Amino acid sequence: MSYFIFNKNLNNIDGSIYKIASNQSDLNNLNLNLSDYKIIEESQENFNEVQLNNKSPIKYYNETITYTSFKTFFDKNGLQQYINILKNQIQNFLNNNTNHPLFNQWKNYLNQLNNFNLDTITYPLNKSLEEYFKDLNQPYFNILQLP
Repeated sequence: MSYFIFNKNLNNIDGSIYKIASNQSDLNNLNLNLSDYKIIEESQENFNEVQLNNKSPIKYYNETITYTSFKTFFDKNGLQQYINILKNQIQNFLNNNTNHPLFNQWKNYLNQLNNFNLDTITYPLNKSLEEYFKDLNQPYFNILQLP
């Protein structure tokens, strides 16, 4: 079972998603006091779609999550900007969590992003970066999974 972590006491409020976790172990490694958040168990199918950035959790109502679906289209400049945002967030985590159990996973992903050659893509890229990596059998993560 996967988990979606929302800011607590924001029932039916847009933008209340905080993190996602693919399993109990990842949930336990999020550096959170879980009692401060609303945690909803969700299907693997919905988790996979969010992880691939094909849909996004918008809000929750009791135990039900509302999603929006979208298709991603990147030109080279937009993809570079997106990658830079990811790299900055991951680097911030790495700088402050050298002993975290998921440190190496995120360090490897940062290296993958740093070594990614944008010139190998045909633009516009009509899918998310995460889906592109999946198609290449490379690791991919949604930034909401970052502890």
